[in-house]
Amino acid sequence: MTQQIVLRTPQSSQETVKGITHITVAGYKSISQEQNIEIRPLTILAGANSSGKSSIMQPLLLLKQTLEASYDPGALLLNGPNVRFTSVDQLLSCTIKGKRTDTFCVGIRVGSGALTTCFNRQPGKGLEIQQMTYGNEQERAILRLGMTHDEILSVVAPYHRNLYEAISKVRKVKPEWVVVRNRCFLELALRAEREGELHLSLGGGGLSPSAMVAPHIRRLIHLPGLRGNPERTYPVTAVGSTFPGTFEEYTASVIAQWQAEGNDDKLEQLNQDLKRLGLTWKIIAQPINDTQVELRVGRLTRAVQGGARDLVNIADVGFGVSQTLPVLVALHAADPGQLVYLEQPEIHLHPNAQFALASALADATRRGVRVVAETHSALLLLGVQTLVAEGQLAPEAVKLHWFRRGDGATEIVSTDLDEAGTFGDWPEDFADVALRAESRYLDAAESRQQRMN
Repeated sequence: MTQQIVLRTPQSSQETVKGITHITVAGYKSISQEQNIEIRPLTILAGANSSGKSSIMQPLLLLKQTLEASYDPGALLLNGPNVRFTSVDQLLSCTIKGKRTDTFCVGIRVGSGALTTCFNRQPGKGLEIQQMTYGNEQERAILRLGMTHDEILSVVAPYHRNLYEAISKVRKVKPEWVVVRNRCFLELALRAEREGELHLSLGGGGLSPSAMVAPHIRRLIHLPGLRGNPERTYPVTAVGSTFPGTFEEYTASVIAQWQAEGNDDKLEQLNQDLKRLGLTWKIIAQPINDTQVELRVGRLTRAVQGGARDLVNIADVGFGVSQTLPVLVALHAADPGQLVYLEQPEIHLHPNAQFALASALADATRRGVRVVAETHSALLLLGVQTLVAEGQLAPEAVKLHWFRRGDGATEIVSTDLDEAGTFGDWPEDFADVALRAESRYLDAAESRQQRMN
């Protein structure tokens, strides 16, 4: 018999709104050595292709799809909607000599608390949890499967020890602490012979170590760079505060719900963003039946007399609308403290729209949303710099992380913006590319002109 009790401890509203503030990864793909990034309200990940930008976020997505699975997939669900692997070897770091590591770790900080889980490859068994470290700078505990009662009692917080004493006094059989796996985390349980296990609750900020990070992982909104082709109709989905899987599947239903609830503010803000990017002036979600929704957009980029009837299916306009719409809807659907991870939000956008997209990201941060944008767009970054220089975005709200590969391993250079929107030394292969390309063209044109004369 297994009994379940819910034990809740106070959690400050500041930490709840703040959300995830740091991510640490080691032993994962090109991130062979431990790398850490700070998550600000607006966090930019930039760098060359295959430099490790996605690799710093994918372990978090692995945890997300493992927690969301409809069954227990073991320590990690490798092949899911957010990240897809068919072999453990595909995600473990490889040394210069071609040997793969056996362990990778992912750490998450929320407010003053942090939790790090290390996964180890077991021959014939895939990945298993090697250990989990949790706590704050003052107190940290390490849990491993197979720990004895005394070993656990020596590392857990005083609250757990007091809890054990209190429960022991009221039970006929004295229980013992054990460590159990709960999907991608380790949990504490009290086990008494003939009475089963007494598990501590996972939710509500309770005593479960993973309670400090699991809700934030579940609430993460992920929008991949490949967002599919525009469809004539979209499936009806449930809409809540969490969005399992990837977000693009929910876009049409979110708009439909805003319409049904009369949420004119959200709809107006969305339409304003679409106009600001020069994509369209209006979008509506039109239910077809109980299972399908059609998205219709204004054929023109601005409102004109009679334009309310000039709407076409989203599949009949340019790719920019269908690819950018999920980005904008995700930003407006997210609650304060919720993390929105956008891969290539600028895809299929005209340079003017890439620059304007910075304003949509900044608006979301002012609503308390935490945005991580992985981008190759120098214009998007320039738009962020401009908003800071204009005083529309606080410089401390922005963090820039540049990824590069040194000897095959990812290295991260992080920097801040000053009041003028400028930053210190930045690797050469970003905005300087445009300057070098323009210089090369001018030299070639001048040389050709001279030969012709």
